[in-house]
Amino acid sequence: MKYRVTISQDEDGKFVAEVPSLPGCISQGNTRSEAVKNIQEAMEAYLESLKKHNEPIPPPISEEFVEV
Repeated sequence: MKYRVTISQDEDGKFVAEVPSLPGCISQGNTRSEAVKNIQEAMEAYLESLKKHNEPIPPPISEEFVEV
């Protein structure tokens, strides 16, 4: 499954990654690529926990990019 991830840089220069479809699924890294790797691991753990507790898996967000 593919989920949208937002990445921003905090005031200390760390990259913070969040998954809007998975509330509370947040990670960070010193570089953008490290943040992406870390959020992927966090997402896997998040989804595994949902499965373990028989919780519903949120559907991924579908979106379109429109150039103007």
